[in-house]
Amino acid sequence: MLKQSLQQKLFQKLSPQQIQLMKLLQVPTVALEQRIKEELESNPALEEGSEIDAREQEEYPDDYNEENKRDDFDLSQYISDDEVPSYKTSIRNSGPDVEDKSMPLSMGKSFHEILITQLGLLKLSEDDRTVAEHLIGNLDDAGYLRRELEAIVDDLAFYQNISTTEERLEGLLKQVQGMEPAGVGARNLQECLMLQIKRKKRSDLNVYLASKILEKTFDEFTKKHYQKIIKKFEVTEDELKLALEEILKLNPKPGGSMNETQRVAQTVVPDFHLNIEDGELQLSLNSRNAPELKVSREYKELLKGYQANQGKASKSQKDTVMFVRQKLDSAKWFIDAIVQRQNTLLNTMQTIINLQHDYFLTGDETKIRPMILKDIADKIEMDISTVSRVSNSKYIQTPYGTFLLKTFFSESMQNDKGEEVSTREIKKILQDTVETEEKKKPYTDEKLAAILKEKGYPIARRTVAKYREQLSIPVGRLRKEI
Repeated sequence: MLKQSLQQKLFQKLSPQQIQLMKLLQVPTVALEQRIKEELESNPALEEGSEIDAREQEEYPDDYNEENKRDDFDLSQYISDDEVPSYKTSIRNSGPDVEDKSMPLSMGKSFHEILITQLGLLKLSEDDRTVAEHLIGNLDDAGYLRRELEAIVDDLAFYQNISTTEERLEGLLKQVQGMEPAGVGARNLQECLMLQIKRKKRSDLNVYLASKILEKTFDEFTKKHYQKIIKKFEVTEDELKLALEEILKLNPKPGGSMNETQRVAQTVVPDFHLNIEDGELQLSLNSRNAPELKVSREYKELLKGYQANQGKASKSQKDTVMFVRQKLDSAKWFIDAIVQRQNTLLNTMQTIINLQHDYFLTGDETKIRPMILKDIADKIEMDISTVSRVSNSKYIQTPYGTFLLKTFFSESMQNDKGEEVSTREIKKILQDTVETEEKKKPYTDEKLAAILKEKGYPIARRTVAKYREQLSIPVGRLRKEI
């Protein structure tokens, strides 16, 4: 049985301009130039440069409607089959006096390529070399082999039709573990450190004790149960301290350190600059966020020419005019979106500065006020998602360093006076307290909670634990030093 019903729904449909703006808001300064370059290359109606003549800012004909599309016209005097309007395809928003801010690239070999090169120096059969390359290919970025040898035996049989054994893999893995940097090819942290300590002088008593600690008491070492280690090896605290210093010289991520040197060198490009002049905060937008773009005058003239030559157009010429109209629309939308992006960025950042005035004036993190996305969204009368897009990918350069905007947002808590304070202020005090504690007897979470309460921040032990974890501070027993 068919049933007919009437339903009313409310939908919010975003315009192409709104979608374009939202996408551009997410783009940080360092990627904006590439985005503009892509638009310039795809749209010949968009050009670099400023509109010096105000008349060039005139709208193209508004009376181009559906009826006009069907009229005849002649564009032959403006464009022919073998003549295409020229347009720029590169960005030159800088002069000789502007600092070169191009991103340097590292052209070195990757971590795995360096190991493969070292493999070429070993005397191996063709099959062994293939298997060893497969082992190297299974190393993660830190240099560890996380996959079980049994599973790798199956991989080689299924994918490369190579029959091998775990014993053979173990032997080839030892070859890989002999490569540089020391520690690569390890299957866990203990093996990684052991591989490195074995390359040091075993005659050195500190190195010898360090190797014994890693081999016999690794669990006690990771848990910092130092008294158990002292008792087992019958050594003094000073002797243990010297041995631990040898262990701390080792690299827990040998592959990771090599990858750092090969990684593309990237520098954070701030979207905003904040200066203090005569006690006043001066905010400016990075000039790379404000490119000079304009709608092509040549393309506008093409559309005007249509009005003067209606009645003589072929279908292909009509299609050409529709193409021109589409490109002009797209160029205008893009320029408007860039301008709106600039205004939204400045408006959002200025509002953040106004709310966090004391912090930006002094750089004192304890002066950061509680602030959530809604606080800013309400003041600039925009959606919370807009503020989120701005704060999640934009940086500001201040006299105290360069920071991601989202780091200035924090929840609020009440102090013992009933005043609203930022959780970031509490975290800063917690961090400072841990940094100044006696490392031989580090504070427990209960003690940290008591200290914060004395300072006027009555928070529970579990809250201290949560903040400590967010700050990547280990528990007290793991902060202990001899």
